[in-house]
Amino acid sequence: MECYLGDLEQFEAFVKKPLTQTETSDVLLFLSLFKNKRTLNRKLSSINAFFAFCHLHEFASTKIKIPMAKVPKGLPKYLSSEDILSNVQRIERNDTIGLRDYALILFLYASGCRISEALQVQKGDIVEGWLKIRFAKGEKERMVPLAPVAIEALEAYLRCQNMSSSYLWLNYRGEQLSRISAYKIVKKYLNVSPHVLRHSFASALIIGGADLRVVQELLGHSSLETTQIYTHIEKQNLAQTVNQYHPLGKNVTWK
Repeated sequence: MECYLGDLEQFEAFVKKPLTQTETSDVLLFLSLFKNKRTLNRKLSSINAFFAFCHLHEFASTKIKIPMAKVPKGLPKYLSSEDILSNVQRIERNDTIGLRDYALILFLYASGCRISEALQVQKGDIVEGWLKIRFAKGEKERMVPLAPVAIEALEAYLRCQNMSSSYLWLNYRGEQLSRISAYKIVKKYLNVSPHVLRHSFASALIIGGADLRVVQELLGHSSLETTQIYTHIEKQNLAQTVNQYHPLGKNVTWK
């Protein structure tokens, strides 16, 4: 709300007149101040929402709405399996916390689930090597197979845990692990956010040759378009392979 008001105050200071008297040209001139498209879209979202409200309540006779700027999607950041596995080996697994941290990182990388989904997983949601994600985005239930190494890490953690909570991931007090704590755990050992492990899961599958629709199902994406960003990683990997192994790779720019 504060950001919304700040955007409108900045716009009003720029046009130097009541906002209900501004025109599309005023908005476009104001937006030209911002080169970063994400910043521009944030300002525009506030302005569009304001004029929609004014038009709905008849404070203004016209409804100004300008389309958002297209923001190019960059490649998602991901880690190789070597990076992940070599770093988790540094975790000391001589107590419950160490076993939990080790199991959590392997769980996230093996399942590709969102951190919000992972923290809602209960012990009964893992059956015969399959993870049932019941609290998925958009309330869509899905099943994801877990790698044996992740299952083994989970079993070792649960044998040592002995907590009464039905939730899988707990803090040292036996309470459900918070999102901030999970972030700190992954950051400590991998220096990335938990979401990078989701990208790493998908990237490993795509590079390995998995069908895009299978990856879509595993990630719980409602649209295949969302999953298609990972095809850029596949192309990038192919280019790197050619440059590394083909005799002309070092002398030719491959597109």
